[in-house]
Amino acid sequence: MQNITTVPLVIIAPVRDEADLIRLTLDSMVAQTVRPAEWIIVDDGSKDDTAAIVNEYAQKYPFIRLVQRPDRGFRKVGGGVVAAFKFGITQIQHQDYQYIAKLDGDMSFGPRYLEKMFAEFEHDPQLAAVSGKVFRTEQNQLIEEIIIDEHVAGQFKLYRRTAFEEIGGFVEEVLWDGIDVHTARMKGWNTKSFYDEDAILMHHRLMGSSDKNVYRGRLRWGRGIWFMGYHPLYALASGVFRMREKPFVIGGLLIIAGYLGSALRGAPRYDNPEFRRHLHQWQLSQIKNLFFKSKAK
Repeated sequence: MQNITTVPLVIIAPVRDEADLIRLTLDSMVAQTVRPAEWIIVDDGSKDDTAAIVNEYAQKYPFIRLVQRPDRGFRKVGGGVVAAFKFGITQIQHQDYQYIAKLDGDMSFGPRYLEKMFAEFEHDPQLAAVSGKVFRTEQNQLIEEIIIDEHVAGQFKLYRRTAFEEIGGFVEEVLWDGIDVHTARMKGWNTKSFYDEDAILMHHRLMGSSDKNVYRGRLRWGRGIWFMGYHPLYALASGVFRMREKPFVIGGLLIIAGYLGSALRGAPRYDNPEFRRHLHQWQLSQIKNLFFKSKAK
């Protein structure tokens, strides 16, 4: 019989109309060698069979619980996800949790995923948040959704509770999953994503395509990095880098266009000058390191 360990972890999964994919996530979680004390799935106004599927699993597995929010009438990327996540926090029953995670309903992962994540927490007491690397399947090939090692995948973001509370949780904006990581590092914590064959996150939807289409998603990405406070050089570099991902070239151009359009309109930015200074220092150091590496070749 499989030896399953329960850890003081609460997972909150905001979902909306995920009936086609959520069984993959549910099957992945119930197969874990390490299980959370509580998994709250927040149905954020689904019109399909999402709730019925979750309830089917909840009847078999007591650690799974469905809670429902009123339908706002549309999918709200970023801010809506965080609002649903915050609602999930108010529904937590195991108040002695030491770790908290946000999980999407279109993911799958191997049975040792959580085991691997908790090994990282054990190894580094200053580790605030951790994830595996994210991949998707195209034409029977694994394609990596590239994130740097200091970043943590927004699709399954696992936090030490003390760090999560110190950064003030997630902000209700598109790039909440960038603001949180840099805030944690600004406050002296470590954050990481790493590759391990037992810690792969499979994403069953092209990143940024959940709202209408991927082109709209890339424009939204550009507006998001403006709001977050990206340095112009790093915003440009990010757009150029993303040109090699689908939708090729145009996706990166749309990110740059979204950023520049927001700048020209004088769109609001994240109101934290200390955060922006820290972000600019880190981003310019990244560009400097990349420049010297290229010159050394």
